Order: sequence, then C-alpha cells, then structure tokens
Amino acid sequence: MRLSRAVLTAAIVSLTAVGVPASAAAAPAAPERSVTDVVPAPVSAKADPRGEFKLTPFTVISADRGAGQVADYLRGLLRPATGYPLPVVPRAWGLPAISLQLGHDTRIGTEGYELKVARDGVSLKANTADGLFEGVQSLRQLLPSAIDAKRVQHRTWTVAGGTILDYPRFGERGAMLDVARHFFKPDQVKRYIDQIAQYKINTLHLHLADDQGWRIEIKSWPKLATVGGKTAVDGDPGGYYTQKQYQDIVAYAASRHITVIPEIDMPGHTNAAQSTYAELNCDGKAVPVRTDTEVGYSSLCIASPITYRFVDDVVRELATITPGQYLHIGGDEAHATPPADYLTFQQKVQPIVAKYGKKVTGWHEIAKSTLPVSAIPQYWDFGGDNASVAAAAARGNKILMSPANYAYLDMKYNDQTPLGQDWAALIEVRDGYDWDPASLVTGVGERSVAGVEAPLWTETLRTSADIEYMAFPRLPGIAEIGWSPKSTHNWDAYHARLAKQSPRWVAQGINFYRSPQVDWK
Repeated sequence: MRLSRAVLTAAIVSLTAVGVPASAAAAPAAPERSVTDVVPAPVSAKADPRGEFKLTPFTVISADRGAGQVADYLRGLLRPATGYPLPVVPRAWGLPAISLQLGHDTRIGTEGYELKVARDGVSLKANTADGLFEGVQSLRQLLPSAIDAKRVQHRTWTVAGGTILDYPRFGERGAMLDVARHFFKPDQVKRYIDQIAQYKINTLHLHLADDQGWRIEIKSWPKLATVGGKTAVDGDPGGYYTQKQYQDIVAYAASRHITVIPEIDMPGHTNAAQSTYAELNCDGKAVPVRTDTEVGYSSLCIASPITYRFVDDVVRELATITPGQYLHIGGDEAHATPPADYLTFQQKVQPIVAKYGKKVTGWHEIAKSTLPVSAIPQYWDFGGDNASVAAAAARGNKILMSPANYAYLDMKYNDQTPLGQDWAALIEVRDGYDWDPASLVTGVGERSVAGVEAPLWTETLRTSADIEYMAFPRLPGIAEIGWSPKSTHNWDAYHARLAKQSPRWVAQGINFYRSPQVDWK
C-alpha cells in the first residue's frame, strides 16, 4: 500500500475519527524485552531505555526503492494486532516512521543489518532486501508479544530502544522438513516457513521422496505421485504436491527470503518409486509397497540405462520449477548398493544435475565420490573422524552440519517424550544448543563450514502441532548456532533469552515443549 501525502493524511484522520485504537490503553508502556534479548544473538546490541518508540495510528513505513516487498511484509505483521493503517510510503514527510533503507555498508555483507530505535523513529538499514528482512525479524521481537495476535489489541505498542549491528556467522541456516514419511499439505508447509523465518533461517530442505512415499508430480513419470504418493508410514494416508502447488510453496518461501532445496533421495530410499515402476528394478519386477520405518534395503538398478533416463527426467522437471541453485540428491544409507556401484551412480548422476543448471548437495556419503568444488555434503553423523568429509573440505568443498545427536529435531527430548525417536540421542534444549559446527568433524574448520541445518524427520509426526512440539524450542538454538558469533555462545545467557520467546509462541499458537531447563515467561 503506497499513498500520496494527501491521501495518507486523509486516511489517518478518517481512521482516528472512527475510533481505531491509538496509544492510550490499559497495558503498561514498558517493553517486554530489550535489544539484548534478541534470538539469535546479534553481533552487537546496546539498549537505550530512553529511546523507546511508540507505534500510533500516524506511524508510517518509509521504504527505499527495492525495499517495498519487505515493507509490505512488515506492514502485514503489524496491522492485525494494532489496527493501524501503517501505509508504505517513499518518504515519511515528518510523520513518525519505521524507515527501511538500502545502502552500502561493508561491515554487514548481504544478510546483515543495522537497526536503530529512538523516540522519533526506527531506522533499519541493510545492503540488500535479504538484510532488511532479517532486520525485521529482530525488530518484531522488540515489540510486545501481543503483536502476533490476529485481532486488534487495545494497548500501547512500544518498541524497545537501542541499536543493533548484526550479520551471520554462516551463510546457510537451514531447516529440513520430511514430507515423505508423512505428507504435509501446502498450508502446513507455509505455516512452518513462517515459524522458521522468525529466527533467520534462510533455506528449507524438502525431503520429497523416500521408501514410504513420493511427494512431487513428475509429468514424464506420472504414477510416481498418483500411485507412489498414496502411501505413508504405518499405512497412513499419503499425498503429493502438483508442480503448481510446489511452485506456490517455493514462491511463498521466497517471500520470506527462504530458498527451497528439494531432495530426491537416491540410489537408496527409493522403494516408493520401485514399487510403482517395475522397470526401475534390475529384474523388471515391482517390489512390494513398504510403509514400515526400516532403512537401507532399497536401491535403484545401477547398471540399467533406464535408471539414468529416470533420474534425468526427474532432475530436469524439478530443476525447471526450482529457482534455487541446489538440488539435493540424497545418497545416505545406500546399504543395498555395492560401494563400486554407488560411485558409478554418483559419477553419472552429478553431471545430470549440472546439465540442468543446478549444483549438487547431498548427505555426506556423497563425499566418497569425486565432487565438484561447488557441491555441499551434508554431514549427519555424530562428529569426530570422517576421512571422506575431511578430504572434501581439504579440496575446497563446504560442509553443511546436521549432526543427528545434536541437530535432529525428531529426536526425543527425554524418555517420556510422546513423539520422536531416540536412535541418535535424547536431545534436551541444552544438548541441541551446546555444540560448535567448526569443531564437530576432524579436519573441518570454520572456513569449511557452509552452515547448519535442523532436519525434522516425520516417521512419528502427523500434524502441525507435532511438528511444532519437536521443533520448538530447539530450532531457535540451531538458528543461533548458525547466525550468531561464536563469542556469544553461552547457555546461561541463551536460555534466559529463549524464555522470553514463549509469550510470542503462545500468541502465535505454536505448540512448544516447555522444557524444565528453561524458566519460561
């Protein structure tokens, strides 16, 4: 919404006249939290208790050219609870404003920002729209938790005063959602996108195919979705995304400055495809449908030309509808594929990905092959020595860290947790926070780390409430590991800041686990 000065003034006068709430309200004006309470922790933050800014019906959002999308997003966050018009304008014309500015600051890179909150206005500066968006996530945490309400709240809207200078430690901060073991509808995926965006997550890895179900329409192999997509773990109902639905999810993620990385796991974890198309098996016979949770038993036929026609078709169609740079080719737990065949498969499939203009990422087993330097192995093991991963790092490959014993959000919190698994570890909130990606794997230091990702496997998860219970409160800790400087990593400070996030989650309707390790507010 962009208004001229005359139209803006008339709209505000009219709105105030009909009684939309201004700043006079029963709730106290003091902010709930300080700039030093932000999660993930900023590079630097200095509070100014005298610099509190109050939103009123006269507040505008001033946006530079190129900042309009972020301004509209911010307006959409603030309007439901305040009821204020908050028009997006090119200039504030002397009105109290939240100002979004694009500039050039060599300190903050492409995702960093500088945020200043003073009595006369809020200034958010960044080099890119991505940086502005991440700055908005910090700004929204400086408002009362009631800002996340869906209906007008009659109260004072005070933004905590102070300054923040911030930029990420690592370029990739990811979350993975497994939609293969159990299917989640587009609106459920979008709900999770909104939740993870709050903590400066910038990639969503969608695990689209596995033994129990195939979740993406491939027009050249239509039964993959219509037949292979019918199943799920324990015989539960399946489902799949049409290419149009997938593109809508990708676009929605992009509006939250998140890049979708789709995964087709292969050469193992392929039973849904092999039970649908008999020609994908070496003997030409379809394998039985599997809806159990065993792993490692399936494999594409490595010697068959049909396998590579299949892979080419899937990669081609997926690349066409995926604007991001990377396609995830799986590669884990291929126990039914002999080692020599595994290497043959990688040597043939990785060039197919490149042929369609994409770069390769995959689980860390792909590091056993000779990778292009642009490829990113995703480490999922328990840390320590891994010669293949260390060798890839030495050759210049970046490694994405997702250790199962720290970062897997599907692991139980404790023995009594009603959902999840425990094969990797029991992961309480502190366990998920107290690790360093730059010292996890021997030979993989700070410069070799692409970032972190929090995978969420869904063998036991069926609803959005299930997703939320396992992701929150652990996901913000993984996000902080990926974003914040190592020097800020401190459990005592973190769990105090984390506790102050809970009223926001309540307002948002997030079903989170109230860990006894945190003194929730």
